Amino acid sequence: MNRYAAKLAVRHLLSHPGQTALLMAGVALGVSVFIFMSALIGGLATLLTLRTVGSIPHIVLEMPDRDPVALVAGAQSHVAVQKDLGRREQIAIWQPAVPIIEQTAGVTAVSPQIRGSAFVERGQAVAPVGVIGVMPGKLSVIADIGDAIVEGSGNLPADGILIGSRLASDLGLRVGQVVRLNSDRGRARSFRIGGIFALGIASADRQAVYMNFTAARALFDLSTGISRIEIKVAPATAAPAVAERLRRSTGLKATAWTEDNSQLFEGLDAQARTGTIIKAFSLVTIVVGIASAMLLSIVRRQAEIGIMRAMGASRSLVVSIFVFEGTLIGLVGALFGALAAWLALLPLPPVTEVASGGLPIDRGQGDFLLAIGLTTLAAVLASILPARNAARIDPVQAIGT
Repeated sequence: MNRYAAKLAVRHLLSHPGQTALLMAGVALGVSVFIFMSALIGGLATLLTLRTVGSIPHIVLEMPDRDPVALVAGAQSHVAVQKDLGRREQIAIWQPAVPIIEQTAGVTAVSPQIRGSAFVERGQAVAPVGVIGVMPGKLSVIADIGDAIVEGSGNLPADGILIGSRLASDLGLRVGQVVRLNSDRGRARSFRIGGIFALGIASADRQAVYMNFTAARALFDLSTGISRIEIKVAPATAAPAVAERLRRSTGLKATAWTEDNSQLFEGLDAQARTGTIIKAFSLVTIVVGIASAMLLSIVRRQAEIGIMRAMGASRSLVVSIFVFEGTLIGLVGALFGALAAWLALLPLPPVTEVASGGLPIDRGQGDFLLAIGLTTLAAVLASILPARNAARIDPVQAIGT
């Protein structure tokens, strides 16, 4: 019976090609809007994440804060530990933690670092900077300093440093010049500028100085320990969950980027919810359009339906015919809409190559299969009520009208 119902549904749709084409075009338009919005909102979120957190660590591991502890179990008095400002907090035993971090699911890069504050001096010019000591081969695993070099090279010999473009401009520095760094530990040393980078982040380009790991250890008087461990994860939104796992496995304080950038994270979440609402309206439009068209079709075909019922057609057959019609309209329209959207998005560049002011549309986040599936399901649901109304038509009254 279903095969016969499908045959009748196809014949009826082909008997009114103009109306059928118009209905499918409406469905295709709704699907195209659904896919376009998915690709646009997904691409915008990706672009914002790349440009905002692409050059910062997603997770930072540091020594945990020492909280007051009880003198005696159950006692009301506690021991409060005052922070020693004369001693730099460091992770003394850090080597065993690195393999644990690297094997954690979602972690893509690990960079043990030595950090500290210093003053860079060039003649009479003095500027405060933040010094970052990185291990060999780890220079670009967090911020892509290697690709951001605008002068010189990214090599870091024991007596070489890399400085930001704004710092170089402020102090009139060039590659090859020698500057003196005075650390907050009271140690001073001269370094040669090996390269100048431009990350496009004002704070980094004006205050960041990268140097050899061993040189930083000597400059900040750290004999064995490190200041922190910076980590990258994929995707970046998984940082809170990964940070919690690392906190439990290493015993270190784990801070995800979302804690320091909560407003950005909330904005991305609100943007995703907005996209979901827009896509839901697209589906509602499709449902209303198909349901309205099916109801009008039933009104015009009352006599035909009455004849079918008088000749012995069951109510289930009538329901099947109209459900098949709605399903075909939804499925074929969704396929054409997805194809049209794919062809329209095909010439657009990847999000990572979008120029300033361009639309960050990510074709990979277009949800093509989801759009086709949801539209087909919506078409089925939209045709059920009109189909049931058709099955309840009285054959005598229908033929009489």
